[in-house]
Amino acid sequence: MSELSIIQKTYDLIKWYIPILNRLPRQHKFHLGSRTIDTLYSILEGLITAKYSQNKQTQLENLNISLDILRYQTRLLFDFIETSFIPDSYSNRIGYGTHKAIRRFTHFVQSSEYVLQCDIQKYFPSIDRQILKNILRQKIKCPQTLWLIDLIIDLIIDNSNDQIPVHDYFDGDDLFTSLRRRGLPIGNLTSQFFANVYLNDFDHFVKEKLKIKKYIRYVDDFAFFSNHSTELTQVRQSIETYLATLRLKIHPIKSQIFTTKQGANFLGFRIFPTHIRVRSNNLRIGKKRICLLNQAVNLGKISVSTANLSILSWFAHLAHGDTWQLRSHICFSVKHCKAVK
Repeated sequence: MSELSIIQKTYDLIKWYIPILNRLPRQHKFHLGSRTIDTLYSILEGLITAKYSQNKQTQLENLNISLDILRYQTRLLFDFIETSFIPDSYSNRIGYGTHKAIRRFTHFVQSSEYVLQCDIQKYFPSIDRQILKNILRQKIKCPQTLWLIDLIIDLIIDNSNDQIPVHDYFDGDDLFTSLRRRGLPIGNLTSQFFANVYLNDFDHFVKEKLKIKKYIRYVDDFAFFSNHSTELTQVRQSIETYLATLRLKIHPIKSQIFTTKQGANFLGFRIFPTHIRVRSNNLRIGKKRICLLNQAVNLGKISVSTANLSILSWFAHLAHGDTWQLRSHICFSVKHCKAVK
């Protein structure tokens, strides 16, 4: 019987780690990392048992317990790190989602004359993995836990979706710089968490070194607010210098200073001091989605109730802007749409 790929990979990883575990002082062998490796042993044993079992499904279902333990161990790790995040860092955090970010952004728009909006160019493909690991090592000292993190970054991510190649160069680079491993797959929950970790020190730099009170970040989109445009010009120069240490660059076109009375784009809305509108591009996408839902209902692919749930979810998002008339118009203007009743 040929060896299952998942068994061989799990075996190789544990075999690679045993010498490291044996060299640790006794008092460090019973921390979170040690319990995590025990969980991996349990998973390996379960996979081998399932390989020879006639009732493989039952055996694999029993492994869900070990997998759940591993998930909670990882969550403990993530929760520990998240305590260092600033209050104005949003996305992939409980209680710090899209709508809270919009409310905070709106408050800053209403109390400021100028905004510097920035977007990091090709953020996820540009993340330098060694820099990410170094950042995590500043927070975590347990070798076993760090091993698990390295495993997630190097093995799991490598087997995920492909990344767009990034070939940015910075001062001090040499011919071997191109060999640096970069990129996190967009969409993975671990990638979203690591993306927040990667810019966490940048957040503290903004708050504690630059002393910027009105600052907000949602993944790789962030904004600074002030009543003086010259201050924001200086801020831009400072953050470009800092981001270079992370091997990141802000988008040269999308990163600009505007007056807040012109409105600022953020998370699908254009936010003004007096009102909030839906961006036209998002509106077109939403209307197209309703039409596709209508077609799916007519073809019997989905039920009316399912389509309604999807539309109500979008309407709930729109409700965070001044969109009552817009929502009413959409309901009555989309012809022959069974999904809207």
